[in-house]
Amino acid sequence: MYIAAEEGGNILLPPLSEIIVGLVAFGVVLFILVKFVFPRMEAMYQARVDAIEGGIKRAEAAQAEANQLLEQYKAQLAEARTDAAKIRDDARADAEGIRQDVLAKAREESDRIIAAGKEQLAAERQTIVRELRAEVGTIAVDLASKIVGESLADEARRKGTVDRFLSNLESTGAR
Repeated sequence: MYIAAEEGGNILLPPLSEIIVGLVAFGVVLFILVKFVFPRMEAMYQARVDAIEGGIKRAEAAQAEANQLLEQYKAQLAEARTDAAKIRDDARADAEGIRQDVLAKAREESDRIIAAGKEQLAAERQTIVRELRAEVGTIAVDLASKIVGESLADEARRKGTVDRFLSNLESTGAR
């Protein structure tokens, strides 16, 4: 450098031979870069872009599928809830029907037992009335025999007398 300054040349301008060698070397490096390196870099760049865009598309597709499955799940869940409510309502209706049937059967059984009890009471009453008539008749005949002084032992006379007496009692009791 010091030498170039003494010769009187421009120190900022390099010698022509160096410029030519530099241009040729630059051309060769540029040719190698353009012919081999840049296409490979572009291919790798495009592969990365495709991978990223493909990943985004796959993620969007997966998201759409997940949303669709979620909607299907919600629809199935709503349908299941509706079915459960229907089953619950049907069970309540069946239970009410069974309850009404049981109550109706219980009422029928109660009515039947009451009717049987009334029939039994009426039969027992008739039996007691018959027994009391016979007993009252016997007592009345014995008492009348003692009062009248004659024996009312004849069965036909005794029965007629007792029946008349009881008929009189019933007719006076009915008034």
